[in-house]
Formats: sequence, structure tokens, C-alpha cells
Amino acid sequence: MTPGTSTPYTGGFTPVTEEITAFDLEVTGRIPAELDGRYLRNGPNPLSLDDAGAGHLFLGAGMVHGVRLRDGRAEWYRNRWVRNAAVSERLGEQPRPGPVHEGMDFAANTHVIGLAGRTFATVEAGALPYELGYELDTIGSCDFGGGLPGGYAAHTHLDPATGELHAIAYFFGWDHHQHIVIDPGGNVTRVARIPVPDAPMAHDFALTERYVVIYDLPVTFSMTHAEQGHRLPYAWNDAHAARIGLVSRESGDVRWVEVEPCWVFHTLNAYDDGDEVVVDVVRYPKRFVDARLDLGGLPTLDRWTINPATGKVRQTRLDDRAQEFPRMDERRTGRPYRYGYTAATRDVYEVIHPKDAELEDLPDETFDNTLIKHDLLRGTQESRQFGRGAYVGEPVFVGSGAAEDDGYVLCYVNNAARGAADLVILSAQDFTGEPVATVHLPARVPLGFHGSWIAG
Repeated sequence: MTPGTSTPYTGGFTPVTEEITAFDLEVTGRIPAELDGRYLRNGPNPLSLDDAGAGHLFLGAGMVHGVRLRDGRAEWYRNRWVRNAAVSERLGEQPRPGPVHEGMDFAANTHVIGLAGRTFATVEAGALPYELGYELDTIGSCDFGGGLPGGYAAHTHLDPATGELHAIAYFFGWDHHQHIVIDPGGNVTRVARIPVPDAPMAHDFALTERYVVIYDLPVTFSMTHAEQGHRLPYAWNDAHAARIGLVSRESGDVRWVEVEPCWVFHTLNAYDDGDEVVVDVVRYPKRFVDARLDLGGLPTLDRWTINPATGKVRQTRLDDRAQEFPRMDERRTGRPYRYGYTAATRDVYEVIHPKDAELEDLPDETFDNTLIKHDLLRGTQESRQFGRGAYVGEPVFVGSGAAEDDGYVLCYVNNAARGAADLVILSAQDFTGEPVATVHLPARVPLGFHGSWIAG
């Protein structure tokens, strides 16, 4: 285990121990006919808690859970481990073919995306993505035909106008980050180096019509922690200034602006507003203190409004409740938008924040497995609570009409009474009403990280 930690794989994060395939799932309500595709979600699921890395939430082998919806039916549910060489060996299988960057063959556990008719499990920090088949079998690691000169990224952002997929890749052995662009056909068309000191972690970024927005924040590679045996040796670094980089999508020039020290895992959205740039994020006061996840304060939903000409940044609090996993209508990525969705999940905070004294002073309902819909125009929120033991995951929006919130919010929710999970489908326009449909899965789905709706 990582020095100074105990296993986080308890409660909602307790791993499942087998792969399951089930057909013609039971449904309460009616699945909208326009939902034709797969809802997939990735997350860490070590094969055994004795595995190296099982002491750190970010290091468990990835497992992808998926439900296929079509013609008002839930055709199947599958869960499959991402098979890197180590997982393949543990399962008694032959390793899948594919390239490896700097010996970093990792069973990608952070996100799962669709691109050019293909499916990829992704992770950051120097490892390559793994390609999955339609039914979630592992095909092999992928560098897009040699287009990636190194590893890839956990988070990507698709420009809805161009169909280009943008990412920011980082690796402790580089003196730069890489801005990578992949076209709709799956071809790497751009790899631009952006010099940064101290090898900082860059979990996410933002995209606008004019800029790629990079977060250069005080969590950097720590040789000290690496020598102590930490398998994820990134730590809060007071000596590293916090700044945001606005990379021109036209020229590649970078405009750096300083911000108050903080940490950001996830972007809600960003957009150009006249001469300014608006960036909405889930923001922590600190994170990775002494290379630990469980120190550094609680997150809030915040907005940066950046003036590139003056370098001035205004910081606004959008919601002071602790929340994570922000998503929105991705047809509005990089454009002005009104609605966002987040989750406040008890088991996430009991794992990530147990040492934070603030938790003791918060009421139970703060983390009562709640999904939140934000109306950023009105500055209001709607909350939908699922109760203890629900293990609410990331809410994913799927559009069905032209209006921004004309669509559905999909989320895995643990059904404590059944001891198994449901795929809950909510109307975005009736967020606190009864679910449109609830798909009853045959097994528990542990809490994980990120997922996608991949249209059929």
C-alpha cells in the first residue's frame, strides 16, 4: 500500500469480484425511444485488495460498466476489467497487443469515451489509453497509429463545431505538457508542447472557441515521495505558483495569469465572453498534501473570469456546497451555457476527506447522495436526494431536443434494498420528479470516476 494510507476500497468503493453479462433487464417506467446507445462508466476495481496500488484510490485496475439501450429496452449490462498485461496475467489470459509508453502499462481506470466509432478507456500521467470492443472486451493499448508521442489524458473535451477532440497530456519525465488534437476520424492532427516547470499534475483542462485553458497548479511531481515508495508521487508544493494558461487555438501562443493557490480536478465548462474568458470549476483550497488524497479542504463550485489583456482574474462562488463530478450539455462545450449537474456523494467524501475537520460540522443532508442541477443564469439549484447507501455517481446529460436542458440525466445509483445498482434516467426539465425510467441491474456497481453516453 502507499505509505501513510489505508485502503479506500470500502463502502461504495468496495470492488466487485466477477464479470457479469445480463440481457433484457427489468425496467420500471419507460425508457425513452430516442435513447439509442450505450451508457458506460469507468472506475478503479482492483482484482484483490492485496494488489499493489489497492491502497490508493487512483491506482486500482479499471473496470468499465455498461448498459445498452435501444427501442425502449435495456438490452444488456456488462462489466469488464480493462486488461493490461498484469490484469490479463491475473485472469489467466494472454496479454493484448499494443504499445507502451516508458514502461507505464496501466489498466486505464478514469474515463471511457467514444471516438470515430471506437471505444477507449483513458487515464493520465504517462500511460496510453486502452481500446475496448463494443461489448467492452479489451482490444489493446492504443497510440492512434503512432500519432501519440507519449501517454494520453484522463479528460478530453470535444469541440461540438469541429468534431475535434482536445486533450492535455503530462508525464513526470517531461518539461512540458502536450496539447493533443484528434480529428473525427481518429487521427492525431496536432501535438503542441507547452513548457511548464516542476512537472505539475494536470487532471483536466477547459476549452473555449478561442482558447485551450490549462491549469498549472501547485501539485507537482515529488522525488521525495517517489523515494519513499509512493506509487503516485505528486504532492502539494507551496513553491510552485498557481496560474492559468490561455493557449490560443489559432496561434498556439500562451498567456499566463496568476490565481490564488488551489487545486482543480474537474471543469464544468468554459466560454469566451467578449474579451474575457469564463471558466467554471470544482475548486479545492489544497489537495495532495504530503501526497495524500485525504487532506486539503472541501471543494466548492467556483467561477474564474479572466481578462487576458490585463491579467486580472475575478473569482466568484457559484455554490458553496461540497460537490464533484461536474457535467453539462456537451453540445455547449466551450460556449455560453446555463445548466450544469454535479454530485454530492457521502462515500466519496468519507474516502477523500476523512481528515478534514470541516466534515464534522456539516449536517447529514450535505452528503446524502444528492444530484444537483445548477441554473447558472438564475443562480439557483435543484437537489435530488437518494438517501443513505445510494452511492450516487457522476450525472451524465444526454440531449434529445434543441433546448439546452431538453434531455435526460443518467446516473448509476445503488439500490440498498436490492443490494444492486440501478441506472436511473431523469428528465432534465423535471429534475426532482419521478424518474422517467429505472433500469434494474443484476449486480452492484461500485462508485467510480467518469463515463459517457455513446450514441448507437
